[in-house]
Amino acid sequence: MESLITRQNATLVAGRMSINLNKGWQIFIHAAVWLVLIAFFMLLAHTTGKVSFSKLAIIFLVFGVVNIGLFYLNYLLLIPRFLDKKKYKLYALAIISTLILSGLAKYGLALVFKSVILVRLGKDVSVGIYLFNVTFTSIIFVFLSTVLKFSIDWFLNERIQHDLENQRLTAELSFLKSQINPHFLFNSLNSIYSLAYQKSDTTPEAVLKLSEIMRYMLYECNDNKVDLEKELQYLHNYIDLQKIRFGNKAFIDFEVTGEVTNQQIVPLLLIAFIENAFKHGIANDAMAPIKLRINIDAGKLYFFIQNKKNTHNRDASGGIGLSNVKRRLDLLYPRKYNMEIRDEADTYTSQLSLVL
Repeated sequence: MESLITRQNATLVAGRMSINLNKGWQIFIHAAVWLVLIAFFMLLAHTTGKVSFSKLAIIFLVFGVVNIGLFYLNYLLLIPRFLDKKKYKLYALAIISTLILSGLAKYGLALVFKSVILVRLGKDVSVGIYLFNVTFTSIIFVFLSTVLKFSIDWFLNERIQHDLENQRLTAELSFLKSQINPHFLFNSLNSIYSLAYQKSDTTPEAVLKLSEIMRYMLYECNDNKVDLEKELQYLHNYIDLQKIRFGNKAFIDFEVTGEVTNQQIVPLLLIAFIENAFKHGIANDAMAPIKLRINIDAGKLYFFIQNKKNTHNRDASGGIGLSNVKRRLDLLYPRKYNMEIRDEADTYTSQLSLVL
């Protein structure tokens, strides 16, 4: 839990650092947007209203600075200090006070430029109408800054949550994968111990076969996916190891059909089914061999394994194999697989279809 909190904090810090590093670009973009908007509305007003550029400069530049200042006052100060901290009453009071002060400031500026601002068609604009108009304009800028702030915060939080989820899934996959090697090694060493205890001449061959398997697991399985051909060879090696364990009296009907070319698969995904068949099934009955079928067709893999159940060899602890596979499939092949388990009276059957 402590390590997870540390990773979360690191992600939050990284997210904020990336924003700080891009602050120069943010300032440039904001400035460019405001300049484009001001130029556009000045040109539009000059074209449609035949207003001189000198008057438009006063209206859009002088009063534009006030409105833009109001925008960033809300964006950078009022929202972080009050709204983000859920101080809604203080935020409302601050906004009302800001609107009143900005209205008075704008009216003061209007008196300075009375002939431009407070005169329309030769008549003076009343104080009430002017204050209503500038207050409405101020509310629009406050609203726009609020929308921008919440939009940016939402996207940032979404990115952080996405990063945290990726970290969680990566950590979980690493944990699941770390369980596979000890689980496999435990079962294999039990098999070799049994051979050594019986003083079997095949013990050295079993040790060599195990070393080949472990070499694959250590050096080939570090990537997210491996060549399907290598994974199938790994399954062959495991089955050969089991045959040695049973003194070549393990009967398994193993067939691979379809064309194996450059397909890839998540490593160590299928082995749990085969381990389960040898561990809990009957492998030394020539009349009921373990039946294993793998078919590759049109970018899909079809896996089938069936074994006769050994009712006298039930593992009370259950094991981690198939539940581990199910979780890895959920994480690595979401909506791209179908797994079916049939636990019948005499047989145990596992089927998996997978989009490679």
